[in-house]
Amino acid sequence: MSETVHIRVHRREDIAERVIIAGDPARINLLKEFLEMPRLVSSVRNYYVYTGFFKGEPITLAVHGVGSGSAALVIEELIMLGARVLVRLGTCGAMINELDVGDVVIPSGASYYSGGIFYQYLGEPVSQAAVPDFQLFENIIKEIRSSGIKYLIAPIVSCDAFYTEEGFISKWVKRGVVAVDMETAILYVLGLLRNVRTASVLIVSNSLIKPTRFFLADELEKFVKQVASSVLEALIKTPTNVKRA
Repeated sequence: MSETVHIRVHRREDIAERVIIAGDPARINLLKEFLEMPRLVSSVRNYYVYTGFFKGEPITLAVHGVGSGSAALVIEELIMLGARVLVRLGTCGAMINELDVGDVVIPSGASYYSGGIFYQYLGEPVSQAAVPDFQLFENIIKEIRSSGIKYLIAPIVSCDAFYTEEGFISKWVKRGVVAVDMETAILYVLGLLRNVRTASVLIVSNSLIKPTRFFLADELEKFVKQVASSVLEALIKTPTNVKRA
């Protein structure tokens, strides 16, 4: 196949069927410590891509950047190169009191603002379901639960505007949402459109309702390390084939 435009990979064998994606290059550099024989596949535009092994199974790690536009192009190109199971290991902003920095949110679904990139994919003013693959989702929950990590399974909202309008929090909390990120919804939608398995695991980096600051990658390192093994275990236990009626 020809070289992909943005992550500049042209050999399918350079990308594993099982992939972890994250927005922050620092998080991907941390995750590569969990792999055996990680090798740098690409670093174009700081879209770092590593491929190695976890317990003998090939795993790729890739930076997807910030927002649904950047994430979509990386996800699409990974799928073109053979990715079939993709997990976003990212961060989110908490919107309920029960969540603190370092807690884990496993999104059971992701609301989004229709229009923009979603309208371009769907071609009409509809709201495509944005939900994870059930088997991958279930495997992640089992692994996180057995690890003893504090977690919450609930809907979130994905929003491209980091600095949002007044009333954003109360509006979405009334709709049952517990946190906000910027990329889970597009990952879930593409999973359904491209018939691949997707899920998202988010670490709370800040609270939108408590007086906490925004914690950066190095400050969240211990939380990422706690979650990483569970995500990798779930990945290797999930079949790469997807069967939908």
